[in-house]
Amino acid sequence: MARVHENGAMRAGDVTEQQEQPWNRRRLRSTNERLLLERLRGLGAASRAQLARETGLSKPTVSSALASLAAAGLVHEVGTHAPERGRTAVLYAPDPAAGYALGVDIGRGWLRVAVADLDGTVVARADVRNRARASAALAGLVVDTARQVTANSGVDPAEVVHGVVGTPGVYDEKQRRVRYAMHLPGWGRAGIVDRMSTELGVPLEVHNDANLAALGEYTYGVGAGSRLFAYILIGTGLGMGIVGEGRLFTGAHGLAGEIGFLPWPGGRKPERLEDAVSGEAVVEAARQFGMSGQLTAKAVFDAARQGHPAAVRAVQLEGERIAHTVAAAAAVLDPDLVVLGGGVGHSVDLLLRPVQEHLRTLTPLRPRIAPGRLGEDAVLLGAVATALDTARAMVFERRTAGT
Repeated sequence: MARVHENGAMRAGDVTEQQEQPWNRRRLRSTNERLLLERLRGLGAASRAQLARETGLSKPTVSSALASLAAAGLVHEVGTHAPERGRTAVLYAPDPAAGYALGVDIGRGWLRVAVADLDGTVVARADVRNRARASAALAGLVVDTARQVTANSGVDPAEVVHGVVGTPGVYDEKQRRVRYAMHLPGWGRAGIVDRMSTELGVPLEVHNDANLAALGEYTYGVGAGSRLFAYILIGTGLGMGIVGEGRLFTGAHGLAGEIGFLPWPGGRKPERLEDAVSGEAVVEAARQFGMSGQLTAKAVFDAARQGHPAAVRAVQLEGERIAHTVAAAAAVLDPDLVVLGGGVGHSVDLLLRPVQEHLRTLTPLRPRIAPGRLGEDAVLLGAVATALDTARAMVFERRTAGT
């Protein structure tokens, strides 16, 4: 409270105190509203009384905060609850249509794009072949597909507030470009991501695809509840995402998990581990063992299921090489779970036994190994989950600004 002195003047400190009080009240109110909104996301729906118990806030404070959130379009009434005793209570829940997030998964063969509401429900998506052979064409394909998905969702493009792009390689924030995306020609040019963001009118983050796949499996899949797990993405290339206590570990320069760069001495010349553990390596091994024709990794695995000798040997060799990858991850990270995913990971039914058997000959460290649950959607759903974290905060700030 400002103090007026005998001469009728107020000290400078008193004026500051008087000016700060409304700001402090707004900050406290914002903190309470944010707390209630996050608690509602966890509960799904709740009454005023339940929220007061869950948060420790008084019922009048909860009522006031809910009224403000409702006025901002952040929560809405979703029904009532009639207890055995007492009055019928109104139930509130976050309004999922208050904003939307964009997720993008860029692979050499496929581009996957999804728009999700603030509850994480995918409202529209598209999977299109990536036939782009230059960075400009690929950027254009991303922009066109994202626009089409948004249009198909019926969502106002202005309500899509944030996007996350998953890509091979590592995004260099300072240079504004993707590095080490060996399988996407020209994708390392500076300014490509900025161009896509400008054309879409949506702020974009870029993350490594294996990291996003790991977050996807932790949020929606087999990694839920794991203390520390490693997601090994085996497809066109090789990568690993590491999630500990629900948080992604990326290292000092964003390169943690880039196990494809580890040396592999098994070939006729110095190779990288990625050259030995990938879909292309499966095809190459099958040819060396006698298979011919136009082969893909899927075709080799399908032939192995039918008992084709060369395919069986190729799969066995791939399992042994994956075991080396798991052994390295186990020694460095001590994970309680290793998840195998990506295109090759879809054939874990054939790979799991050779991986486990060979792992026993390599190391006494034996983490649990499991196939990914999300399949080809792991990167996309990881992108959606990551985008939602920022989108929810942005929507809250936008809708409560000035209140």
